[in-house]
Amino acid sequence: MDPQSPQEASDGDLANAIRFLSMDAVQAAKSGHPGMPMGMAEIAVALWNRTLRHNPANPHWADRDRFVLSNGHGSMLLYSLLHLTGYDLPIDELKRFRQLHSKTPGHPEVGITPGVETTTGPLGQGVSNAVGMAIAERLLAAEFNKPGHTIVDHHTYVFMGDGCMMEGISHESCSLAGTLGLGKLVAFYDDNGISIDSEKGKIKSWFTDDVPKRFAAYGWQVIPNVDGHDVAAVHRAIGKAKRETARPTLICCKTIIGKGAPTKANTGSAHGAPLGDKEIAATREALGWRYPPFVIPQEIYAGWNAKRKGARRESEWNKAFAAYAAAFPAEAAEFKRRMAGDLPEQFSATLQAAIGSANSKAETIATRKASQNTLEALGPAVPELLGGSADLATSNLTMWTGSKPVAHEGGGNYLFYGVREFGMSAIMNGLAAHGGFIPYGGTFLTFSDYARNALRMAALMKLRAIWVFTHDSIGLGEDGPTHQSVEHAACLRLMPGMDVWRPCDTVESVVAWGCAIERRDGPSSLLLSRQNIAFAPREEAVIASIKRGGYVLSDAPDAKAAILATGSEVPLALAAQKQLAESGVATRVVSMPSTNVFDRQDEAYRVSVLPKGLPRVAVEAGVTDFWRKYVGLEGAVIGIDRYGESAPAEELFKFFGITTEAVTAAVKQVLSSH
Repeated sequence: MDPQSPQEASDGDLANAIRFLSMDAVQAAKSGHPGMPMGMAEIAVALWNRTLRHNPANPHWADRDRFVLSNGHGSMLLYSLLHLTGYDLPIDELKRFRQLHSKTPGHPEVGITPGVETTTGPLGQGVSNAVGMAIAERLLAAEFNKPGHTIVDHHTYVFMGDGCMMEGISHESCSLAGTLGLGKLVAFYDDNGISIDSEKGKIKSWFTDDVPKRFAAYGWQVIPNVDGHDVAAVHRAIGKAKRETARPTLICCKTIIGKGAPTKANTGSAHGAPLGDKEIAATREALGWRYPPFVIPQEIYAGWNAKRKGARRESEWNKAFAAYAAAFPAEAAEFKRRMAGDLPEQFSATLQAAIGSANSKAETIATRKASQNTLEALGPAVPELLGGSADLATSNLTMWTGSKPVAHEGGGNYLFYGVREFGMSAIMNGLAAHGGFIPYGGTFLTFSDYARNALRMAALMKLRAIWVFTHDSIGLGEDGPTHQSVEHAACLRLMPGMDVWRPCDTVESVVAWGCAIERRDGPSSLLLSRQNIAFAPREEAVIASIKRGGYVLSDAPDAKAAILATGSEVPLALAAQKQLAESGVATRVVSMPSTNVFDRQDEAYRVSVLPKGLPRVAVEAGVTDFWRKYVGLEGAVIGIDRYGESAPAEELFKFFGITTEAVTAAVKQVLSSH
């Protein structure tokens, strides 16, 4: 404590510091959510001041506790805590809340603010991320901890509110968390009975769930009716939660939203709007806070400061890890590599061998099967791969012979997510954000709609996660339009930061997997076929260009047009090239397994593949508008701009005019009008 401070700060002082930093920052921004930080202030004191293992000087310490603010609209709660406990978040950044290029954006964003573990705001996803983090902790502990040497031993804590409870994704992820018995996951439910559309008590008109019974049914330990404004009571509940090792815990905290505000506490108006100068002044008077905006007395800073405690805890862990490294040097090196996100030294050689093997075998198989074969080749070399599927493992082919299911106890490297596409995807994001794993998960491409916002969050956070989307077009056949993807490939390609790969054969499938694993700055989606696709012969020198997203697969001297294709339509392009050659028309076939990656190449390379002025025709069993960026209005696109039908795949391609003959005719038509 500052030697000049006249007294130590009380829990009430510590909580009020959060309240006034939050309400003053929201007022300065004229935008934000002051009610939740004011209502959860004492809960934050109990967790962050008395329990949380973290080091403000090193937000990336491997064995820190993870904290997730699932109700991310209350971001000023977290920013206040980070500032007060000693992270590199100066008071000027709090004054710039929600302003351009500040470190205090409207909702917490990983990579922007030191100490923020994951980007939250879309309700329910934060708690789902936390489930992924808790899974990561348990699996790493099972793999690396040794008798007498514990190097992975931390908890994941999450704050969540009624909005998180109402969002369906919380049902998906919290159900799985109970099934897996994630004993080091502790959630705090801010039970204040207020949401945006409500005034006092009105939330009961649309949300009457018995939350404690719901979570008990999931298999959670539930601690009900905790006074969220009693620091000691919350602290006791945390202690009980930590003693329970076989079940996750939900601590139900009764709170008053906007607590301390004389007229706006316990009202919907405290949720998502500034309190106003008059109400803030009245709150200062009511709580006896005599300091001006953004001024915190030194005794309160001293009471919150976690630097010394954090440094000591990390130092103790470093000593334990040094002893571990002396006893288990190989495991220690592997742990450091995994947490750093570096790939094994042998990965590149393993990948090249897999590409060579696929090229020599020249198999005609479905790309979903080519994907599974790739996992067989790469899986042993990449132990951080953590697979899974949303109850479709036998269709997605996401399991390989080295897959070991994750169960209630022990380790493993494969998660049966059940029919929970959205939950699976957000849990994958938590796994990736935690570190130590490269998660991949499978479902049908059409069900990417269920998972879409988690995919967006992965792209926004630049997470290293991989989605295996099979049954990628009308080519899946008899299941019909509900399962046949038409617009999904285009939608995913339009998502900034998402690399989408639609490989045409076994070789492109291996390259796509390799690029997805190697990528460190964002997620990847692999779109794979149910039906077999003919192997595409190519020159050895061409293989190296596949990783550039688009390349000349088959050329002809003095080509008069280019045919662009992906996935199962590449054989149609090659057949059309042959058919056109027989009538004296030379064409170039360009395979574009990843338009996103191709678009990032330098202009010289892109022009070498698609020369300016060369007439173009694109073919893909999906919506046509996307391809206009490559063929222009003067070119042609063979695709499908309606929903599919139930029939065998071959009949569907013929019915919808996605055929060799259609491509040939389109090329001739484009050339005749050029």
